[in-house]
Amino acid sequence: MLSLPPPPQRQFIPPPPPPSNQMIMSKHAINQHFSTPLNRPSTPGKQKYSRLLPPPKRTNPLIWCAAFCGIIFSLLLILSGIAILIIFLVIKPKYPLFETTSANLNAIYLDSTQYLNGDFTFIANFSNPSRKMDIRFEYLDIELYFYDRLIGTQALQPFNLKRRGGSRLEFVHMISSQVYLPLNHSIALQKQVQINRVRYFIKGTFRVRAIVGLTHFSYWIYGRCQVVMTSPPNGVLVAHSCRTKR
Repeated sequence: MLSLPPPPQRQFIPPPPPPSNQMIMSKHAINQHFSTPLNRPSTPGKQKYSRLLPPPKRTNPLIWCAAFCGIIFSLLLILSGIAILIIFLVIKPKYPLFETTSANLNAIYLDSTQYLNGDFTFIANFSNPSRKMDIRFEYLDIELYFYDRLIGTQALQPFNLKRRGGSRLEFVHMISSQVYLPLNHSIALQKQVQINRVRYFIKGTFRVRAIVGLTHFSYWIYGRCQVVMTSPPNGVLVAHSCRTKR
């Protein structure tokens, strides 16, 4: 039996190395690829969001002017409040007084026992007890009542009262014409006429301005008077009580 010869062995031959200039170019290209930033295209969502933001705008000069005026007005309001507080603490102003010293009941007539017709006059005395500020009465309204029923009203013209005890007398004439009275009020009035003592109530509402130098402030005061008179036609004042409050 014949033996087979061994198979021939293949010899491995490595490939030839690339040229040197080709290796340098490839390294340079790799370095350039990693060193340069990637220009990635922006996504559609980011483009849409950037379009929704409006560009910044300059503030309107009128807005700045309005804000400045508001600040000035607030400062003036604060300073005026401080000035009024100082005036009250230093000067301690006294409120004007309202009272009556003379009154006449000229007529009372009841039509159908429940409709009043009357004639009443009185002297209203306004005085300024403060010695450090002037007073101006800007609004004056006086009402006449029998119990809680309004039977007459009159408005007076504005006037001034100087400091250091200034006073003013005003003649007030009240006419009652066909004023309805409830039955109990009508009976009470007839009884008062019979006993020669008629009782009326006077209510005054006044808006006053106090003036101290260049500063002034306004407030309301309320006068209340109860008068007792003899019966008409020659009714005269026999008793009265008055008070003024703020």
